[in-house]
Amino acid sequence: MKETKDRFLKIKKNYLNFLKKQEVSSEPFHDKIGQLKNFYIPICDFIYKNRNQNKTTTIIGLSGGQGAGKTTISSILKLIIKKKFNLNVVTFSIDDFYKTQDQRKKMAKNIHELFLTRGVPGTHDTKLLNKLFINIKKKKFKNLFIPKFDKSKDDRTIKKKWMKLNKKPDIVIFEGWCVGAKPQNIKKLTKPINVLEKKYDKKLIWRKKVNNELKNMYKVIFKLINKLIFLQVPSLKYVYKWRLLQEKKMSLNSNKVKTMSNVQIKNFIMYYERITLQMIKDLSNSSDITVRLDKKHRLSSIKFN
Repeated sequence: MKETKDRFLKIKKNYLNFLKKQEVSSEPFHDKIGQLKNFYIPICDFIYKNRNQNKTTTIIGLSGGQGAGKTTISSILKLIIKKKFNLNVVTFSIDDFYKTQDQRKKMAKNIHELFLTRGVPGTHDTKLLNKLFINIKKKKFKNLFIPKFDKSKDDRTIKKKWMKLNKKPDIVIFEGWCVGAKPQNIKKLTKPINVLEKKYDKKLIWRKKVNNELKNMYKVIFKLINKLIFLQVPSLKYVYKWRLLQEKKMSLNSNKVKTMSNVQIKNFIMYYERITLQMIKDLSNSSDITVRLDKKHRLSSIKFN
């Protein structure tokens, strides 16, 4: 009993120290201990219970709209699982697998101009990601490298800056806004849902290509995920609001980081809008865990499906 209590106190201390580093004055974390006890620890217990026991790495997908807090939550889950269960946990984002700027320029030239902007399915290096997942699950482990994408330069970093995995992870937490997304029926693509689609994708070339990517290579990758956690945002309005907060955090952490204006963020979110709205419909019931966020950015309810 004492050992369990001592372990919880260590987890609590590390968790609170982590949150302190992440906070900005405009939006502090609320109900920190309540969130730890009612959400983070139960999720970690679920992951531990469902992890593979046959020496293959368990891959946990974590998805949700922009600004939902995926990176922060991934770090918290990693911290708790390592402390509570003494497992080797690795976290990385689908964002780090964006195609290089040159690759997206070729897509913009040969397929559609909207592919110059990173974000949607089709702008990730799915071959590299699929190869990594296959290798990471092999029982015989060899050193692996995970790419790193520099959003301030809108390009992939040089290989010497990539993350190196020297040891086979027990658990991978793979986060990303479109992780687990499903393609739409072709009829749903025909009607534009925002100015971006109406003005720049009149012939549906961009929408159809994105949808086909979800049908094919992304489906293959998402099938390698063992369990999926979905963070359900209240509405698209809060995706915009929380994306603004992300930009503020980035600017506070480094003066050299180039951040987006309010107008730029509004335009940027239009690229994500269609899939984000569809994911709210699809994944609220089909994910293994659905966590609803309230308007104050708190985890408000949890459902184990």
